Amino acid sequence: MLTKRIIPCLDVKDARVVKGVNFLNLKDAGDPVETAKRYEKEGADELVFLDITASSEKRKIILDVVRRTAENVFMPLTVGGGISSLRDIRDLLNAGADKVSINTAAVKNPKLIRDASLKFGSQCIVVAIDAKLAHSPRSIVRRKGLSTVDCGPWTVYINGGRTAAGLDAFEWAKKAEKLGAGEILLTSMDFDGTKKGYDLDLTKAITGAVRIPVIASGGAGKKEDFYAVLTEGMADAALAASLFHYQDLTIKEVKSYLRKKGVSAR
Repeated sequence: MLTKRIIPCLDVKDARVVKGVNFLNLKDAGDPVETAKRYEKEGADELVFLDITASSEKRKIILDVVRRTAENVFMPLTVGGGISSLRDIRDLLNAGADKVSINTAAVKNPKLIRDASLKFGSQCIVVAIDAKLAHSPRSIVRRKGLSTVDCGPWTVYINGGRTAAGLDAFEWAKKAEKLGAGEILLTSMDFDGTKKGYDLDLTKAITGAVRIPVIASGGAGKKEDFYAVLTEGMADAALAASLFHYQDLTIKEVKSYLRKKGVSAR
């Protein structure tokens, strides 16, 4: 089994870390730089930094916060929010980001994925997919030629989960990979912030659709949830926010549990 990654996420609004439930009712969760430093000490494999209102407010990401975060941590840093051009990507990489996450701009201009992967390398282009189940599941996908699974018509949302894009998440993930994305950051809007566990049906559908790594996000509430999404869900990495922000669990505790269960964790 390939080594799995545990990734904390900083959802940032007005230069502060925030967390809500189902993308709503955001509450302050601390200073991004200090939180990032704590995560590095705890053994996080990577860090995802998302300026969650940059796209909806039609502004650029807060580069100074990104720069200060990058200066204080040495683990790989993925940054997203308000990215709409190759220049934006270049600015973030110059500010210290190792990878960039694009969502709204990728949906509106899929060519950006191809152009960015060609210019900067697919390894640093992450396509973020915020997905919400539209109606009841249906069997439509074969997992990498191995077996069939149930999945449903999950709808892609953009602008920080505010706008339905009219795209099927399964088909969009396949297209993003074809255009050159190096990784998928998959968030279940239905499970986000609920601490009821990851959306395994959604995760299995997307990991079965693409060959590039998939980071599962949304719903982590206990150690067993990480094990489930990394094994049954076949995700390459598990991302969590509020669980780590409020120290319900530490990254070390999660990794120790996974190793005891036979999952290779860094």
